Amino acid sequence: MDKSKRPVVIAGNWKMNKTPSEAKALIEELKPLVAGKTGCETVICVPYVDIAVAVEATKGTNIKVGAENVHFAESGAYTGEISAKMLTECGVEYVIIGHSERRQYFGETDTTVNQRVKAALMAGLKVILCIGEVKEQRLSGITDEVVSMQTKLDLEGIDAEQMKNVIIAYEPVWAIGTGLTATPEQADETCGVIRRTLSAMYGEALAQATVIQYGGSMNAGNAAELLAKLNVDGGLIGGASLKAHDFSVIVDAAQ
Repeated sequence: MDKSKRPVVIAGNWKMNKTPSEAKALIEELKPLVAGKTGCETVICVPYVDIAVAVEATKGTNIKVGAENVHFAESGAYTGEISAKMLTECGVEYVIIGHSERRQYFGETDTTVNQRVKAALMAGLKVILCIGEVKEQRLSGITDEVVSMQTKLDLEGIDAEQMKNVIIAYEPVWAIGTGLTATPEQADETCGVIRRTLSAMYGEALAQATVIQYGGSMNAGNAAELLAKLNVDGGLIGGASLKAHDFSVIVDAAQ
């Protein structure tokens, strides 16, 4: 399948940044910079407390709103957690699941990530599923095995129809917030491994239709070179998504 037939998705992951008033200011600055840029889907994934402001501020624009996590239960005694239905009723369209920081700091596993993916899809959310290797795994030469295993475990029980609403974000953990970036060749190669794994699971047509983002310190300076690669269909952007100009440069590169 021709890469140009796959949609390109640029999603900002704000992490634990921006109060509601700061979020509104950033969105107002961003809106004119990305207006009319229809060559890619533009998404901002914001902290829970910013969702209402973000949904209101992006009405009538080409910017979609996402959340940074979701719980797998519909309701219950899960203090501090947010369900998929809560997100959809707030106007959220996307949700990041399985980010390395959630796995590292909050004990999320492939099992709980899989449960979250299922809950999000059942509620009608579009999922940005994060997978990737740590530095020791990269140096040990087992990156391919790690990302293939994560892909299989995190998508266990997800059928081909549901996969239409799944984006996979390859995020080499050693390149997140460190200033390090996988080379375009490394990014393309590992995204290709993920695509081959999807082909074995679902068939080549679905694998070729699935959006695979790169999520390791993509920024205004390296976005164009990364996005030019055959298997890189967008970016999950961290620090650069907190600066309207830098984020808009990445959106421009995706055009």
